[in-house]
Amino acid sequence: MHQLPIFLNLTGRTVVLVGEGEAAEAKARLIQRAGGRIISAWEAGATIAFVALGDEAAARAAADALRAHGLLVNVVDRPDLCDFTTPAIVDRAPVTIAIGTGGASAGLAKAIRQRLEALLPARLGDLAGALYAARAAMKARWPVAADRRRAIDAALAPGGALDPLDAGAADRVGEWLAAAAPDRPSRLETIRLTSADPDELTLRAARLLGEADHVFHPPHIPAAILARARADAARHIAAAPPRESPPGLSLWLEMQVIAL
Repeated sequence: MHQLPIFLNLTGRTVVLVGEGEAAEAKARLIQRAGGRIISAWEAGATIAFVALGDEAAARAAADALRAHGLLVNVVDRPDLCDFTTPAIVDRAPVTIAIGTGGASAGLAKAIRQRLEALLPARLGDLAGALYAARAAMKARWPVAADRRRAIDAALAPGGALDPLDAGAADRVGEWLAAAAPDRPSRLETIRLTSADPDELTLRAARLLGEADHVFHPPHIPAAILARARADAARHIAAAPPRESPPGLSLWLEMQVIAL
């Protein structure tokens, strides 16, 4: 990962925008959509800055001056001068999906955005709102956080009760809470890896890594494989799989030796 993706709350914050023309107008619309206040020169309290100048020397000078005030700067169409880049956006508020290429290809980011726009229901944001409103009920139904997460994961899985690609999922949150099945017992699954390349993971292995609560593995398992596990899954270096599984889903990873 070459950049850290974050979502910045600009509501009521001041943003510097230097430049004019189509590129500057596009950035102004983006800032305004996010609730930011636009100014054309640095002032105390500014959060970030955008520079949209056609002349490279002028753009570099403006960026350097703003950076000297401690601002992170985006220079339109010049990724080598940027502290951050702006992604292509799929807006299903409050769900926001950002597609970035680190400035390598805005066209590629746009193409991916258009595919996702066609795939995601217009009411996806309603599902997010319904889940937010149901937080207290979910905590009462599953007091243990790990149990709650597994129940939500199962509901949001493809074909699940709240499948995000189903336009009617937002209307079924209450029904799902009332009919949710009992929690599944703890279990241990083994993943036998045939390659150090994470792109060669089987669909099953990729799914399990994305769902696991605990990942047990010997020291030689590649970091690129481990990176595909849930970010908050506990990692355990071990010589053998655990005799007793901790609560939730545990994985044992091992490299499979292929005879030549």
